Formats: sequence, structure tokens, C-alpha cells
Amino acid sequence: MSAPLTDESIDNKVRNTVYVQDYSAKPKIDGVVILTIKNFVGENGDFSELLRLNDEGESEQIPGFRPRQINRSKQYNKAIKAWHLHYRQDEIWYVPPDEHLLLGLWDVREGSATKDTTQKIPLGGGNSIAVYIPRGVAHGAVNFSGKKTNVYYFVNNQFDPANPDEQRLPWDARGADFWLAQRD
Repeated sequence: MSAPLTDESIDNKVRNTVYVQDYSAKPKIDGVVILTIKNFVGENGDFSELLRLNDEGESEQIPGFRPRQINRSKQYNKAIKAWHLHYRQDEIWYVPPDEHLLLGLWDVREGSATKDTTQKIPLGGGNSIAVYIPRGVAHGAVNFSGKKTNVYYFVNNQFDPANPDEQRLPWDARGADFWLAQRD
């Protein structure tokens, strides 16, 4: 077995570019909840229970959240559907494990302890998670997967085209590079 290396053991041409990746916990936004969804895989397919409701129609995972509408959206490869937020609506996003999407979150709530904090959460990609997004947290997504991706989202207010609760921000309001995949 050979001895451990030191910085001096690395080629001088690349020595100054070597770094240690940061594995510390990333900042989280107050009120955002990541729900682990059990995905049961069998010989003939799989099954996931996305949301369980109590007798009052309230989510057992997110107390106080009562879904009023369930939607599906398809996002094409390389598409960025960026920043929008709601004043009266909370929602839960879910992407099936065999698809993939990068969810971007940005806390724009005045007075929030995590104001201006951003989060990137991969959805799908082999994982089965859902993300609860409270009102006032701007959100959007980018698709790097190479294929179309379905997003299922549960909302606690029904959409009203005459009075839409969907406030928009420019897609690059946090900088165009926010929507790029992290490069190591």
C-alpha cells in the first residue's frame, strides 16, 4: 500500500486548481417541506402514494393544507419555466422517479427569516419526493433530462382565469446562471 499524497505530490500545473468539494448542508427556506414518498417496486411495476388526506380533506403530511385542485404540466427538455409566486396559494410539487427536473426556490417574503435564500431541489431522478412550497416563495424549474418531464402539483386554491393568483418575475431575476446545472 502506498503512502498518502500531499499537495506537493500533485503536478504543479494543476496543483493550484485542486479543491475540496463543500459537503456542508445548503441553506433551506422556512416553510418549505420535502416529503419522502414511498415508492414500492415489484416485479410488474411500481406504486407511490402521493398524498394522504384525513377525514376533513386535509393533508396528513402538511397539516392545514387542503388540496382544491390537482394539475399536471409537461416541461420539455432544456425548457426553463421560471419565477412565479402566489399570494393566496400553497402547493406541493411531485415528479415521478423515472423522470427528472430541477426545482428552483427563492424566498421573496418580506420579513421572512430566510428572505432572499434560494434552494435547488432535484425532483425525480430515481428519487420519489414531493416538495411543499408556501405562498410567497418564488419557484420555477429547468429540465436537463433529455426528455419531457411531467410535474404533478397539488394546490389549495382553484385557478381562476379572471383573477389568477400567479405573480411573475423575469426568468433571470436571480441571474441566468441560477438555472445552469452545478459544474464540478
